[in-house]
Amino acid sequence: MTLSWELPYSANRSPVFAENLLASSQPLAVQAGLSALRDGGNAVDAALATAITLTVVEPNNNGLGSDAFALVHDGKALHGLNASGRSPALLDPAMFKGQQTMPTLGWDSVTVPGAVSAWVALSERFGALPFERLFQDAIRYAEQGFPVGPKTGHYWQLAAKTYQDFQPFLDTFTLGGRAPAVGERMRLPDHAKSLRRIAASKGEDFYRGELAEAIAADAAQWGAALTAEDLAAHQCDWVSPLASSGFGVELHEMPPSSQGLMALVALGIAARTGLEALPLDSPDSLHLQIEAMRIAYADMAKHLADVDAMAWPPQAFLEPAYLEGRAAEISRQKANPSPYALGASPDTVYLTCADASGMMVSMIQSNYMGFGSGIVIPNTGIAMQNRGAGFVLEEGHANQVGPGKRPFHTIIPGFVTKDAQPLMSFGVMGGHAQAQGHLQMVVRVCLHGQNPQAASDAPRWHLLQDGRVAMEAGFSNKTLAELERRGHQLVLGSPEHLFGGAQLLVKTEAGYVGGSDHRKEG
Repeated sequence: MTLSWELPYSANRSPVFAENLLASSQPLAVQAGLSALRDGGNAVDAALATAITLTVVEPNNNGLGSDAFALVHDGKALHGLNASGRSPALLDPAMFKGQQTMPTLGWDSVTVPGAVSAWVALSERFGALPFERLFQDAIRYAEQGFPVGPKTGHYWQLAAKTYQDFQPFLDTFTLGGRAPAVGERMRLPDHAKSLRRIAASKGEDFYRGELAEAIAADAAQWGAALTAEDLAAHQCDWVSPLASSGFGVELHEMPPSSQGLMALVALGIAARTGLEALPLDSPDSLHLQIEAMRIAYADMAKHLADVDAMAWPPQAFLEPAYLEGRAAEISRQKANPSPYALGASPDTVYLTCADASGMMVSMIQSNYMGFGSGIVIPNTGIAMQNRGAGFVLEEGHANQVGPGKRPFHTIIPGFVTKDAQPLMSFGVMGGHAQAQGHLQMVVRVCLHGQNPQAASDAPRWHLLQDGRVAMEAGFSNKTLAELERRGHQLVLGSPEHLFGGAQLLVKTEAGYVGGSDHRKEG
């Protein structure tokens, strides 16, 4: 595949070329990953050192209480890891009777955190460095402090207000009740102690040791459903990624309960609309992409859930006849702005790494909404995720809240192959910007040959849950007017974070070329 090296957008950041390459949303975390590479580690080691460090230097988007997913191409095959946790075994749907939506704060929104199990599983299967080495920089930043970045600092300020009624959060993540200012040095000593325990026990302490006991004790104190048995029973799963073809490549995503299936359905539909003949960013091209995403959004709102609870197998949504039928429903001149409810939050970290041996890693982890549920286990630095908010309360829905069940997940790592060979490891963090961003990145890089930095810098569209379409600054007035004429209700002036943050690595004959999003700190 031939890429263009033009940089036509205002951000005008340069793509980066290297034999070993790492892209993430935070520069201190990237340095931790590069340090692991220099010490003899491979792409998995670098990715893990980055991910672990991100829990310290970008705690507003992920933490020790996160979930994680990963796609790893070891040079021979692509492997998927689902390290999302399940709801407590004692969770009773009757607990939520009379409520309209799942709670987003407090213990009732908590599921078992899976990120630590991802670190262990990835290191054991693919890592070259000792597990404890991966924690070196994260522990140093947690103990000695780090200067808070501009994006992180902004959202940390907002979080201090969101969680003002959660005293352990304030004790752990604020300075006497106030969030750290941008550029101010912040220490997380409790976090450092837990990292040391996790490193020394290879994760065992988190699920069956003193950290697990502390989590279970706090849950019991507040009458929560989560128990020590739930933590001990947790396991992450190696799974076969799903794939959808379009524009001469294959897009690979994690199977449900992640929304990766939404990206695959949208690509499969878009690839059957004649998009190849249309100019990039033309009203015709944007209209067809948005309409393909509307259909994928609708299907997933009805069906996406823990794979064990889905009435239809995921592969049924990727059958050619199904995709062709859905593509035929699209009007070339009229939008179908039907809204569909599907919960999301833009607070996530994504990273990707590739090394000279050919190993490529696409990894994502998140607490879901900011620091998560607001529950911080005292004296541990563990902020518990609120992934349970991804369930629905609709009786009989596949994603209805229930015991021992994985909720719908927004976070998705992406991977592209061409002729069965690895081509691109990428992700677009940020709620429902993710599946939509995956489609847009594939269209830009694989169909139109934009280099990964240009594809990242380009303006994006975002289909909102109410059916309107947020358009980032950069599209022409003529294009916007034509989309409105076709019935798209456009939203202009949306905040930058709505459009997510992309990180992309493309394999070349000489190594890799990468792009990192100007909407993030990385």
